[in-house]
Amino acid sequence: MGIMSKLLNKPFKAFTIYALIILACSIPVYYVVVDSIWLEELDEHNHIIKTRIEQGVSKINFEESGLSKTLEAWNSIQPGTKLVPSDSVKADSYYTITRYNEFEKEMDRFRGLSAYIQLNGKPYHLTVETNVEEADETLLAIAFVTFLFFGLLIIGFVLLNKRISKKIWLPFRSTLEKLKGFDLNKHKNISFDSTDIEEFEELNKELSRLIENNISAFHQQKSFIENASHELQTPLAVLRTKIDTLIQSKDLTEEQSSIITAINDNLSRISRINKNLLLLAKIENNQFLENEIININEVLSESLELLSVYSDEKTIQIEKDINTQFSLSCNKTLFEILVNNLLVNAIRHNTGNNIRVQLNKNILTFSNSGEQALNNDSLFKRFTVSSSENTNSGLGLAIVKEICNRYNWQISYSFSNNLHAFSIKF
Repeated sequence: MGIMSKLLNKPFKAFTIYALIILACSIPVYYVVVDSIWLEELDEHNHIIKTRIEQGVSKINFEESGLSKTLEAWNSIQPGTKLVPSDSVKADSYYTITRYNEFEKEMDRFRGLSAYIQLNGKPYHLTVETNVEEADETLLAIAFVTFLFFGLLIIGFVLLNKRISKKIWLPFRSTLEKLKGFDLNKHKNISFDSTDIEEFEELNKELSRLIENNISAFHQQKSFIENASHELQTPLAVLRTKIDTLIQSKDLTEEQSSIITAINDNLSRISRINKNLLLLAKIENNQFLENEIININEVLSESLELLSVYSDEKTIQIEKDINTQFSLSCNKTLFEILVNNLLVNAIRHNTGNNIRVQLNKNILTFSNSGEQALNNDSLFKRFTVSSSENTNSGLGLAIVKEICNRYNWQISYSFSNNLHAFSIKF
């Protein structure tokens, strides 16, 4: 699985990239707009200078003899303007030129006005040029301001995103927390908080409907198992009684006795399955409510003594390795069932002569030898049989798992160095 990211960060990244592209593209647009406005202002400025010159010279009568010297002096002390005689008159025009600036000692851009005025009744060509702001400086300033505001925009996005997300996603967080705490075995429906956000409200309604249907189906399934198990008890008891009567009959042949014995074995297995299903139903229905403080070591000793006949039949020695005194608050009957099922499982699947029961701090482990690992995916599922013994009901580990779930204990299975190990962390 790759790196996870929050849902809100997905559009935020897209918005940020989009904003950056738009602002970056706006820089040349800003430059063209600003430059156009600047050139228009310079054109207006040059036109005002032309008007002032025209009004000024119209009030003065220049002598023809000294006019050329006056114009020469004018052109030398006014580098931005130039007035020379002309043979023709044309319409005013504006132009942009890049030339060497003698004062700045560098190439500069100038905006110029080409106009014609009357002096002593004769046409003269007037040029007015004004230095234009440097293009690179303008572009740099626009870029700096643009990225400055982009930074402020991103900071605003982050702050607003955090502030708004806390409020907008509050109903979703509430729904998620309730779903995390939902346990189908507790038979309790979830009541979601109402919200004015349409998508979340629709999600809550669908989740409520789904959970309600699952709880109903779960109740029906458990009721069916419990009722069926109760109903099976009486006919199973009758059948076993009849078979016991047949077995005691003296007229049975060897073949008939073998058939009846096989039937009796299968009835015994059905009876155990029936009892285990009833036990599972009681656990799921929370019928074991009485809790008490129990000593694990004492329960283990009682269980080992109870199962000593079974282990002796298989010539198996059970070793206890208890390094600490550890007590639990739980239902004693359920804990005894858990220990007995794990011990029986270890004895049944053991391929050697030793079984080890170890308690280290808060971890209880049952180990037995084996040839290959069990299927971890289906190990704790109901009716999963990994033994060739016909007495195996396939519900022992499912009951262990159910008891662990009830008390939030963690059960795990491992296989290493030809050893099966079931560990429970309290």
